[in-house]
Amino acid sequence: MTRTPLIDRRTCLRGLGASLGLPLLESMGWAESGKGKAVKPPVRIGFMYMPHGVIMDQFWPTSAETFLSSPSPALESLRPVLKQCLLMKGISGIPISPFNGAPHALELSTWLTAQLPDADTRNRINIAISADQIAANYVGALTSLPSLELATMPQTHKENQEGLNEGYYSHCSFRSPTQAVPAETNPRSVLNRLFGKTDKPGQVANANPLDRQMLDLVIGGAKDLRKRLPQDDQHKLDEYLDSVRAVERRIAAIEYRQKEAALEKAGVAASKRNASDSPPIEIKIPEGEKRSEYMQVMCDLNVLAFQTDTTRVSTYIGSTPNGVSYPELGFTDAHHSQTHHNNEAEKVRKVAAITKFNIDQFAYMVKKMASLREGSGTLLDNCIMMWGSGLEDGNKHARENLPFIIAGGGGGSINTGRFLDKTKGNQGDLLTTILACAGVPLDRPIGIATKQISEMMRG
Repeated sequence: MTRTPLIDRRTCLRGLGASLGLPLLESMGWAESGKGKAVKPPVRIGFMYMPHGVIMDQFWPTSAETFLSSPSPALESLRPVLKQCLLMKGISGIPISPFNGAPHALELSTWLTAQLPDADTRNRINIAISADQIAANYVGALTSLPSLELATMPQTHKENQEGLNEGYYSHCSFRSPTQAVPAETNPRSVLNRLFGKTDKPGQVANANPLDRQMLDLVIGGAKDLRKRLPQDDQHKLDEYLDSVRAVERRIAAIEYRQKEAALEKAGVAASKRNASDSPPIEIKIPEGEKRSEYMQVMCDLNVLAFQTDTTRVSTYIGSTPNGVSYPELGFTDAHHSQTHHNNEAEKVRKVAAITKFNIDQFAYMVKKMASLREGSGTLLDNCIMMWGSGLEDGNKHARENLPFIIAGGGGGSINTGRFLDKTKGNQGDLLTTILACAGVPLDRPIGIATKQISEMMRG
């Protein structure tokens, strides 16, 4: 009997010192799959955040019965994958007393901890390990990176509401109660971290692992491997390498435009630049024009990290409560200022547009996951992706009914395609349930949790 050999999950294509993780092929097995066990992809967990809450009547579906056929305006971009989404109305946030004057310092820092900071040590970080890091502690040893933390904006906001440490404003991941995990804002650095050549633990070589010439060599080296793969796997391998190259091209295009803009700002016309001119300044993630391009690049990097099993846990802070604006939407008003709208129609319109914009980027990511085959299904089938905000309503700083979107089947553990409009629970309950669905054992509930939300689980 002819037997098709299994390729180990961590097999790499190597060329000139470059290495690139592969997507799950049908002829691969996961590293932790024991002999004789069925090959089943692992469950990945991702969290994506937006501050300041939502316009409730623009976010929540009209009814549970019409959820799939008539999504709310904010959710329209998710229409193609609504059957793989779950919405639950009735998840309350953590009460913030005695920090009533610090709604924005606590909306992000409590989002994945479901716990308040220690009131006796306000001037330094002292809160709780976050849900993503609890998961990373359990599954992180199985991947190159225990977890991946991304952000669109630098985590440098300085304010001290209620005397709380400024780190609470811009961090959602906490490795321990006293240690916030910084997020990466530069897509090039993320690429190096995900796919760079590592000489020592925690260090990445300077060589660009996705240099076009080097990638050509890697693809060329794949020919021998492709000869041993069935036709479906050959097609999947080609698709994957194309997606890696596409991300590289997009990042290169963004960097080029930023260099051109920097030269123009310095009074140097790019078309007339001389060899003696100073080199362009270091490129940072912008906070203005074409924000969507940067967010989508970060989303693509998140997808690649999951697809290659480089990590199984991620967080992405789309923005933080420190004055970000969205000129791409046709106005430059700061997000925060518009959330205090007092029901003024124009401000409400702008907040609704900002909310839809952020959900559109989440939809971009999960739709891409849904398009990628993995195992017997798709990458999204094996993920639990959560989008949400730490406030219900930015106008009143309400927290009684937080907006959350769950996308992905969690390997069959999440019962999707539904809007549960009478859910009873809090954000600690939700986080506890998500980790349970991902197979992460807990010795205690997360934060203020008292239970698992059984109605969101399959079976």
